[in-house]
Amino acid sequence: MEINVMEKLKMVAGLFALVFSPSLLAALPTPVAPSTAPAAGDWLGFVTGWADDAGTALGLVLGMVAFAWVSWSLIAKFNEARQGKAEWGEVGLLVVVGGVILIFEVYMLTESAAVI
Repeated sequence: MEINVMEKLKMVAGLFALVFSPSLLAALPTPVAPSTAPAAGDWLGFVTGWADDAGTALGLVLGMVAFAWVSWSLIAKFNEARQGKAEWGEVGLLVVVGGVILIFEVYMLTESAAVI
């Protein structure tokens, strides 16, 4: 059973009309303003504000990844120390170094969010 080209075009046109119906588009909500709150009609300010917010969100995601990495390393080193494959001093050193890394990371994220 083969569908000819005209039937395919009719199906695509029907789908297009269904998806892009004006009554469907009329019910869309208004976009939420970014945290910088540009003036009404200022599209450049609107896009710039959302880019700033996206940069801040990306920084928070990177911070979360760094926290998960330090936590994972600490748990792995703790398990090695429990099994006798590593010394407890290595676990303590990882706690200190990981804590310093996370404190520095939080400081840099705070400063970058203020700059953006």
